[in-house]
Amino acid sequence: MNNEIKKEQIDLSSPSLSGQQIIILAIESSCDDTAAAVCLNGKILSNFIANQKVHEKYGGVVPELASRAHMQNIVPVVDVALQQAGITLNEIDAIAFTQAPGLIGSLLVGSGFAKSLSLSLNKPLIAVHHMQAHVLANLIPNTPPNGGDGGKPLFPFLCLTVSGGHTQIVLAESPTKMKVIGETLDDAAGEAFDKSAKLLGLPYPGGPLIDKYAQEGNPKRFSFAEPQIDALDFSFSGLKTSILYFLQKETKADPQFIQNNLADICASLQFRIVSILLKKLKKAALQNGIKHLCIAGGVSANSELRASFQKMCDENDWKAFIPPFEFCTDNAAMIAITGYYKYLANDFTDLSVSASARAGW
Repeated sequence: MNNEIKKEQIDLSSPSLSGQQIIILAIESSCDDTAAAVCLNGKILSNFIANQKVHEKYGGVVPELASRAHMQNIVPVVDVALQQAGITLNEIDAIAFTQAPGLIGSLLVGSGFAKSLSLSLNKPLIAVHHMQAHVLANLIPNTPPNGGDGGKPLFPFLCLTVSGGHTQIVLAESPTKMKVIGETLDDAAGEAFDKSAKLLGLPYPGGPLIDKYAQEGNPKRFSFAEPQIDALDFSFSGLKTSILYFLQKETKADPQFIQNNLADICASLQFRIVSILLKKLKKAALQNGIKHLCIAGGVSANSELRASFQKMCDENDWKAFIPPFEFCTDNAAMIAITGYYKYLANDFTDLSVSASARAGW
């Protein structure tokens, strides 16, 4: 195994170690998408994802169905990723996989497959924290050059990670040293979008549909309360409840209220969620004196969040970094880039590692 790398020899700013070609195969299976990617010295060569449509009729992800689909998809997904990259299994230097957090059945499929490959190929194994990977998606070289060093943020930087299950503000001091300085106390921003969409009668996943309808709406038409939460933490459960009561009141007076005002409701709801997120991120940047800011996670694909984030950074003379859409939702490229930096830091695991539905930082 290629385990001779010494931590003190590592320059994390360099693309490789003394010209060494480092090839990482990455596997992501934390929820309902089976994904595999290959990276060479941190450059993504392939990033293939198999989506699961079976959950749409249930209004959310069904864990057992997700696990079964992963078992069906993982071999062909890895095979396609290797073919697209023009790489064979014998050429890879390490196997990275999502170890936590996520749906335990889904994680077990990916981790079991990764460990089997590691054992059979005698290659190092790298366990990756899913949310840390979202943060490091901003280090993928083909991130749009919005400033900084070649389009990548310089350490230390702040990252607002927003997804269906997590909302966090992360202080990244290096690729392997990150700290959560703010997080949601209940629902995540993605849940607020999806659950509100369900109240509006929109199909799952509802977040992208709220974004779509909001394009035609007036964000100031309806006013939704902003939760008053101390420090840098978030709360979205109260907002979701206030939307429920608002819709119950209005539809009682006018049964066609949602249908006749859908665009304005979506725009107003989206405006409030985005304003809550960015107010806290701005506070964190000012408190820590950080000028390089990032967003990541599935909700970072939201058009209003991306536009408002860029505007906030421009107004404060901060550098804004946003991953391309393909690296915002769950994907294996972010697992690969994280695995690459863990490889440089000699941060490997052994076959005794266990998948975990929850994980600390």
